[in-house]
Amino acid sequence: MKSQKIISAFAVLTFCMVFNTGAYAQFPMPDHVPIWDANKVTLQLHKISDNVYAVSPSTTETETTKGIPQATSAGFIVGDKGVLLIETMLSKGLYDQLYKLIRSVTPKPIIYAINTSDHGDHCFGNYLLPKETIVIQNEFCKDNLSKNYENIKQFMIKLFGKGRGIEESIYRPADITITIDQTLKIDMGKENIVEVINVGTAQSPADLFVYLKSASGNVLWAGNPFIAESPTIPWLFDGYFLEPVQNLNKIYNMISDQDIVVPGHGRITNKAGIKYTIDYVTALQINVEKAVKEGLTLDETKATVKMKEFNKGYELFDWLHFNFNVPNAYKDIKQNRAK
Repeated sequence: MKSQKIISAFAVLTFCMVFNTGAYAQFPMPDHVPIWDANKVTLQLHKISDNVYAVSPSTTETETTKGIPQATSAGFIVGDKGVLLIETMLSKGLYDQLYKLIRSVTPKPIIYAINTSDHGDHCFGNYLLPKETIVIQNEFCKDNLSKNYENIKQFMIKLFGKGRGIEESIYRPADITITIDQTLKIDMGKENIVEVINVGTAQSPADLFVYLKSASGNVLWAGNPFIAESPTIPWLFDGYFLEPVQNLNKIYNMISDQDIVVPGHGRITNKAGIKYTIDYVTALQINVEKAVKEGLTLDETKATVKMKEFNKGYELFDWLHFNFNVPNAYKDIKQNRAK
């Protein structure tokens, strides 16, 4: 497979770029850190079908619906010539667990590794991959990591704590990048076609979706845009709202009711299981549009748009909803209305 030409970076500010100036110290923090403890996570293997596996924390089955934030999910597909890996995790400890699970299934080499985000819990294990492995990222993801890796590490340490193996991570550049509105198809053999999809910003500009189309059934690795089922709400803290709403709906409408969905941080589910995210962003848009139309300030909007019907016990609801989701919706909707 030929590497694709890397286009110059988008002129977009994500939280990582803001933190390049040291502003990460002012980032609103949740009530407890670490959000989840990488040193205490045990990864569990789930066989979805022959040669197709999901990997998630052992706690996802019991804790997702209780609103307890979960560590990163991953997965892999065993092909004719080797393994396609989805995510490389936050730390060496988690990567080693993931690698051991792969080796419990197959001795074949890891020929591809896909990162669905530039957040460190999805890509900080890249430096541990075999040198022959082809790393695939969204184009923005590669550019942002290349410029801001150390600052992203500091941000991840603030959220997930010191001494969790984050400090040891070393930047490894992607070999293939995927531009906006581009899909890369990889034939793994055995009637398993992997589509790596960049629809644009669905949570951050670095998002990728991994969609396996198989005779045994389709599987979507949804990454951070669909972080988990109810009561989890989306993490829209990268500064965007209207484009994510559009792209979340695009992916949601792309899959069928029979497809399996592996969220970024929750138990394995299906299309119905991720509808809560669609319902939340739809309601948020309607409420904030009404507030902007009425001329409310941001503070007045936050006081009005509490959306208690979606506050069903997710531990991070207040942190996300009032510090990020409402302000980013307000910013985008107000700017769009002014055009």
